[in-house]
Amino acid sequence: MRPFAYARAATVEEAVSEDAVYLGGGTNLVDLMRLGVERPERLVDVTRLPARIDDDGAGLRIGGAVRNSDLAAHPGVPAVLREAILAGASGQVRNMATVAGNLLQRTRCPYFQDVTKACNKRSPGSGCPAVEGEHHNHAILGHSPHCVATHPSDMAVALVALDAIVETDRRALSVRELHRLPGDDPSRDTVLEPGELITAVVVPPATGGRYVKVRERASFSFALVSIAALADPWRIALGGVAHKPWRCTVAEQALRGGASIEEAADAELLVAEPLRDNAFKVKLARNLLIRTLGEL
Repeated sequence: MRPFAYARAATVEEAVSEDAVYLGGGTNLVDLMRLGVERPERLVDVTRLPARIDDDGAGLRIGGAVRNSDLAAHPGVPAVLREAILAGASGQVRNMATVAGNLLQRTRCPYFQDVTKACNKRSPGSGCPAVEGEHHNHAILGHSPHCVATHPSDMAVALVALDAIVETDRRALSVRELHRLPGDDPSRDTVLEPGELITAVVVPPATGGRYVKVRERASFSFALVSIAALADPWRIALGGVAHKPWRCTVAEQALRGGASIEEAADAELLVAEPLRDNAFKVKLARNLLIRTLGEL
């Protein structure tokens, strides 16, 4: 057991601290602490912060501490977001997990979770054994020689397609800007600064849309590839293919220019760089784009 300080906050002002790691449902953080991957000196429990969902007719403002299951049950939630939440994890996990915590999940990789292995994300400069090792469910887009892991959140993919906004104690930014590609420094999954706290997510009004998730088993499994898509105008994001939810700007532009769905899918995936054992994801992503957009 590695000792750490613990505090419970009732307000944002009480919670915010540059040396704090924030604890919501703990469905990712606590697992990583048990594995020895995360070693916070100070945990601040934020589950008592206001967990409200405000609907003013111009969209939803969702408190960061709102549980995933409560959000999925809210009548004002866009269908694409509800489908994404219900596709994530199990009912028990959704009852614990918070909206902010879901967005801040660490990328998934067995080498990252095993402290006996090298990992640039955990120990910068130590290498990325996944490049030549086990990587069948790793990135095909936007990766670098330093990291090929993928972001696991279903909710984040839908929020990117919805052009949602994240509010923190310091600023507002789009969910699309929240997560980072690995580049030369994969140790940071997001652009948030130390101690920066997500307080809310703002979701614009939206109708229709689909979220489709392809996985290796029917329940409680991370996406091989997933898609969140809305039409009129086209807004498309892929999950399971990159270090962050992948907004399909190339496909969107192609569709606006009159391209067929097949041509748009091919244009988006032209920059894909599959690894030795995950080239199947390129075909899977293409088929998922064509089928889902065709249905819409």
